Amino acid sequence: MKRKKYRWLSLVSVLAVLGLWQLVTDGLHLMPDYMLPSPMAVCRAFAYKLGGGVNPDGASLWTHIFTSLKIALGGYLAGAVIGVPLGVAMAWYKKVDLFVKPLFDLLRPIPPLAWIPLMILWFGIGYGAKVAIIFISAMIACVVNSYAGIKQTRQVHIWVAQTFAASDLQVLLRVALPTAWPMIFTGLKTSLGSAWMALVAAELLASTSGLGYMIQMARQMGRADIIVVGMIVIGLIGAALSALLDLLAKKLVKRRN
Repeated sequence: MKRKKYRWLSLVSVLAVLGLWQLVTDGLHLMPDYMLPSPMAVCRAFAYKLGGGVNPDGASLWTHIFTSLKIALGGYLAGAVIGVPLGVAMAWYKKVDLFVKPLFDLLRPIPPLAWIPLMILWFGIGYGAKVAIIFISAMIACVVNSYAGIKQTRQVHIWVAQTFAASDLQVLLRVALPTAWPMIFTGLKTSLGSAWMALVAAELLASTSGLGYMIQMARQMGRADIIVVGMIVIGLIGAALSALLDLLAKKLVKRRN
């Protein structure tokens, strides 16, 4: 019953925002179309781009979505595959921590967007540069959260496992990792958001296709409706990917239990 109530509240909030948006634009005309298009104008632009329209950026919405997903998922998966094991190894093995942590602490404060000029010099404005930027962004969050997850393992649990003659690797796999899974998945969700932000910024600065490129071209042409379409699509894709991670986390934790 409470879940249904919360769903209704969420629906009401969305409808209230859309109603206020419509009132401010088409209703009272407080904002001109070139600054804030009405919801109906955005819907028409969305239908046009979704149906294969190529103006003003030279490609359909599906093309931009596919390009952005290919780049975002490539960099994100690479960052997760390297970042999670690296964070676990740093937290569990003292020598790895001493060797890697100073370099990681030096690189971590650098914003991923600061790497864009260097990546363009190294890889041009193609696929490799944007994947490398997203990789850095995703890897950092994965390392930090995986490291914190392993470190929060209670020492008494480790002692109990060692009392039953468990090896160091067995303690890691059967005690520390199950404890760290919530933090690891938090890192995966955080890195997903960071990956999308880095992707859009990279496409705004150097790209020939993608959602960020579509927004940039729409800005140059004064098409605020296309800009809003790009923003909404980015939000929807990010929410869908985050929901998939939540589902995977629930299934994994349930299976562990």
